[in-house]
Amino acid sequence: MRPALPGPIPRSATPVKSILKSVSVLGRRKELHDVPESSSPLAPESPTKRRKVFFDDIRNVTYEVGRRTMDDVKLEVRVALEAHLRGNDGQYDLLKEMFANDKQRYLPPVVGEEDDTLKPHELQVYVMALTSCIPILKGKDCNGLVKTILKCAWLGRDEAFTKVFTHFLAALVSAQGSYLVPVLSMMVEKFRDTRPSAWSVPDFPEVSRDTMRERLHSAIQYMLQMFPSAVTVLENLLGSRFPFPDESMRVHMAYIHNLLQVMAYIPDSQDEILDLILNRVVKIDSQMQVDLEDLDDDVAAAVMYALRENQRQPSTWEDDNSDESDNESVDSEDLDYDQEAVRIKNVKESVEKMDAVLDTLFGVYSPHFANPGSDKAFDMFTTILREFDHIVLPTYKSRHTQFLIFHFAQQHERLTDAFCGQLIATAFQSNTPNVLKQAAAAYLASFVARGAHVPPSLVRTMFTLLLHHLEQYRRKYEPLCRGPDLKRFHPYYSLVQATLYIFCFRWQDLVVSAPEMVDPDDPVSYIGQDLEWIGTSKQDLWVQIFGKLNPLKVCAPVIVEEFAKLAHRLNFMYVYPLVESNKRVRLTQFLSSTYSMGGALRDAGFEDQSESYHQLDPYFPFDPYQLPISKRWLTGDYVNWKSMPGLNDEDDEDSDDMDEEDDDDELEEGTATDSDGDDFE
Repeated sequence: MRPALPGPIPRSATPVKSILKSVSVLGRRKELHDVPESSSPLAPESPTKRRKVFFDDIRNVTYEVGRRTMDDVKLEVRVALEAHLRGNDGQYDLLKEMFANDKQRYLPPVVGEEDDTLKPHELQVYVMALTSCIPILKGKDCNGLVKTILKCAWLGRDEAFTKVFTHFLAALVSAQGSYLVPVLSMMVEKFRDTRPSAWSVPDFPEVSRDTMRERLHSAIQYMLQMFPSAVTVLENLLGSRFPFPDESMRVHMAYIHNLLQVMAYIPDSQDEILDLILNRVVKIDSQMQVDLEDLDDDVAAAVMYALRENQRQPSTWEDDNSDESDNESVDSEDLDYDQEAVRIKNVKESVEKMDAVLDTLFGVYSPHFANPGSDKAFDMFTTILREFDHIVLPTYKSRHTQFLIFHFAQQHERLTDAFCGQLIATAFQSNTPNVLKQAAAAYLASFVARGAHVPPSLVRTMFTLLLHHLEQYRRKYEPLCRGPDLKRFHPYYSLVQATLYIFCFRWQDLVVSAPEMVDPDDPVSYIGQDLEWIGTSKQDLWVQIFGKLNPLKVCAPVIVEEFAKLAHRLNFMYVYPLVESNKRVRLTQFLSSTYSMGGALRDAGFEDQSESYHQLDPYFPFDPYQLPISKRWLTGDYVNWKSMPGLNDEDDEDSDDMDEEDDDDELEEGTATDSDGDDFE
């Protein structure tokens, strides 16, 4: 039994007039074809007949109305279609014109003239008549009419028309399966619409955006009930119709909100839809970061100023005026064309787009973590973790998307352990590409260092674990080593840099005991004291740093410099002599491609590259997040970098240029535009 739409099929009390009239009736139209009188839908009726018609097409019950019956309209449409198949397109073209001009306002006729214009509610009758003619309409010869019908503004009319039109679509697909893709494609395209002008029809009350979407998704649900296999087709369309990265925030947010509605009535598609959104968000995130890096300081500052001045609340993301780019165009031939202003505008829109999408995703995930220790929360976190592993982790210099897992991984110890465990597995698997090993090590170090809810016990565990694996790598690589070589010993250097980064942020958690005069709440009181460090970590790290692999030469200089300062003042380790001697070491002399193959340096092609090319990138993915709206989700989650007064007198005035958060929540240029997260400069 075919499933029905909610509510009864509408009935009409409107007299139905043919718009497919001959020239003698219209007076202004050319005679297009001849129809046998016996079959003419315009045959006069008996003057004694006055009939009322109400129709229920699903029950195949026809009542009469006015001077023409529903059967008369069906006959009229069938004659037009059959004539078209014979090569006579007159009435067929009028049918197409009727649907092509469906948004024209109804104009009453001049007194004394025949009314040859379709009244607003009469289009519904023709949709029902076409539904009865599906066996003819399904043929490829009528493809042009079907395409025109699919483009009509069916969501901006009344509820009765929407239901009738939905039954027409279902009948069409049922008769000809090849129409399933065009029908669903037409519906998915409407996911982008946010302005009433896209769906409104004159002479009908204005339909709100919420009502339009309710009707649209009811129709989609009905199609999926009728054709269960259509779910796969729909999922493919959802991906292929996703807005391009350079499209506006308004279009992106409209599309994403509709995707989330689909997820509500197709629960099995939850993973696919969330993956789709996150995959596109990461692409926008990466491109936005590239754009920010290309800006000079003045332009970047202008972007931040524009963001502060024009912050919009979530409720306005789909408003009519929210997409300025739809109303404003820049003429490159205009003498007043300002390339810099365009760059500022484009980057600002990208930042706002990222902010809006991430704020929405935080809101989507959060209800699942109302009880963070529950199986429901763990199931959703498993989804987030899978998305992170397959989409975010392999993406170089993703700047903001990863904070979804950063936030939710801190909701419960079980979730924290799952995240760290996944990163450890990736970082230490032998068959993992080096680029992923470095990324996993960076994420692990950054999470442990920056997570405010990461317990000290886990910090100590992770620090000890990294030292253990470093020793294994050292024993494996050192016999093969002539000197520091990033290309050859990449996994080792990634882990050393991760270890140094954790030390710089969480060194207090690595202290087992301290003299009585040390105040745990005052980091400065630790300076110069005789401290006891966890296990044999002090000796273990010393072996790595002063070994033949010489990691301080390969790790990012900014991290090495900060570690050297802290380790010295905390009596942990004195590495300055090594740092100074490393300044005289050229990494290019140890390139594996040079000596392992017996070639000269010039043969390797590296002689003109700077030392930084052969050093690790100081990228730690959980460095400051300050998108203006969505940063609210991270309140209390984050450990900010704090330079200790007196640690380095000449740097005290600039203690925290890169990672300081203002009380007024202003966007800092450094934190919003610097992908390398260089907190120490």
